[in-house]
Amino acid sequence: MEWLSHLWATGLGTVRDVLPIAGIILTFQLLVIRKPVANPKRVLTGFVYVLIGIALFLEGLEMALFPLGKLMAQQLTDPVFIGANSVAGHVQWQAYFWVYIFAACIGFSSALAEPSLIAVALKAEEISGGAIKATGLRLAVALGAALGIALGTYRIVTGTALYIYIIAGYIIVIVQTAYSPRVIVGLAYDSGGVTTSTVTVPLVTALGIGLASSVPGRSPLLDGFGLIAFTCLFPIISVLAYSQIAAWRARRVRSV
Repeated sequence: MEWLSHLWATGLGTVRDVLPIAGIILTFQLLVIRKPVANPKRVLTGFVYVLIGIALFLEGLEMALFPLGKLMAQQLTDPVFIGANSVAGHVQWQAYFWVYIFAACIGFSSALAEPSLIAVALKAEEISGGAIKATGLRLAVALGAALGIALGTYRIVTGTALYIYIIAGYIIVIVQTAYSPRVIVGLAYDSGGVTTSTVTVPLVTALGIGLASSVPGRSPLLDGFGLIAFTCLFPIISVLAYSQIAAWRARRVRSV
């Protein structure tokens, strides 16, 4: 019965968090727009579904994804698994090879399954008339997320400063933006944001905190966070690179 009481508490917290949003929408609908809500029964039913879904999702994070991410990080950083060179507070970053591979796989698969990215990619293909392929965009974003999270785990293992990677990454983005097709720039920047949503964020957060808790000399609070920044940044780089490669290939075909 403990899980039931915990679920009830999560549900109450969800209602408390979501009610202000519903209140703002109803206030503008009734007092500013001054029109009744269309299909109020359907809207109310959907609102209840949203509350139930968010509550179950949050409960699932606490019960499964966060513990699983932490467990995988602990197992992959166990001295018995990686070898004796990483014990006694001395970190050999090469010993965490499988951590980087796991992080890249998690980044790629979670970004590819991200509902918000799927929605944006389908809209981009629809509006562009097929010039931008949804599958190609999703793969480019997923590759960027994989690279970003793998590099982020390397940062946690080595303990280097976060701002170095972020500044360097945005310098690359600025240079790419100057030489990328204008039609893709806004979409590339949005792709970084939609990657960090319901599927990716819980897994990446759990991985970062679990890794920082397991690597000798690392602090979960100081080093465990920051992976989300990598997940936002590197898809922008990969989508801009994808557009630049596509534009280069198109120019090469025309010149033949």
